[in-house]
Amino acid sequence: MRFHTRKWIKPEDLNPNQTLFGGKLLAWIDEEAALYVTIQLENKRVVTKYMNEINFVSSAEQGDIIEIGIEVVKFGKTSLTLACEVRNKMTRKTIIKIDKIIMVNLGEDGKPSPHGKTKIEFVKDRLNSSKS
Repeated sequence: MRFHTRKWIKPEDLNPNQTLFGGKLLAWIDEEAALYVTIQLENKRVVTKYMNEINFVSSAEQGDIIEIGIEVVKFGKTSLTLACEVRNKMTRKTIIKIDKIIMVNLGEDGKPSPHGKTKIEFVKDRLNSSKS
């Protein structure tokens, strides 16, 4: 799993127990998944269709640094299925795991559209191939 984003837990990210608010973390995960898929599919029109069971394993406190990891599990015709893990950067303890996030590629009409991708592509490789 590749960890792309780090977040520093600030006072505004906390719940009344003074630990990381789960809703804030889920919003960060949703944004990270959307960014990842947007880059992979080269299309800014992607939406979250589904997240399976969300398992909070541990928490984070103010001052902790967390990192969000995403990996592609499956390429569908109009979708990408991802897995996600969020962990504490310093302790390496898992905070949350989500085994299945389905992101759907949309066409200009706002309806699911085939994306034609079958494997992970890295931006550096796209840039190198466009120079040839």
